[in-house]
Amino acid sequence: MTTITLVQGDITRQSVDAVVNAANSSLLGGGGVDGAIHRRGGPAILADCRKLRAGHYGKGLPTGRAVATTAGDLDAQWVIHTVGPRYAREDDRSELLVSCYRESLRVADELGARTVAFPAVSAGIYGWPMDDAARIAVETVRAAETDVEEVRFVLFDEPAYDAFAGQLG
Repeated sequence: MTTITLVQGDITRQSVDAVVNAANSSLLGGGGVDGAIHRRGGPAILADCRKLRAGHYGKGLPTGRAVATTAGDLDAQWVIHTVGPRYAREDDRSELLVSCYRESLRVADELGARTVAFPAVSAGIYGWPMDDAARIAVETVRAAETDVEEVRFVLFDEPAYDAFAGQLG
């Protein structure tokens, strides 16, 4: 059974096998978690992402999918990039958000990762309401059939931490 832990802090400072990046489809860096991972991880991550774009992901990584690269200078072996959906009240995209967590765990299993740090995917600039993002994340990880031993949700601030803690209650 996978242990779920919560940390309030900086995902780029976690010592884990794999760090999940809430990436944009270009895989070439951006703002928020994505920008922080690329900055702290250094040029090796971007170089791997460019190789992916030159190959199978020429049009970018589709929403809900996940792919791994080196972790560069992070205290991890891999970065698992996943593209979360943008929140839209008039269009239920929750299955795409579920897919981000499932696909990231599938990639983690393929890599042999036992500890994985996740951000709150889609809950930043993509506008997903934090309470719902937390519910989807925790329910999906709890239901996943995975060899990952620890999923660590690394939340940037106290409201995000509290939303996830409320789901673990």
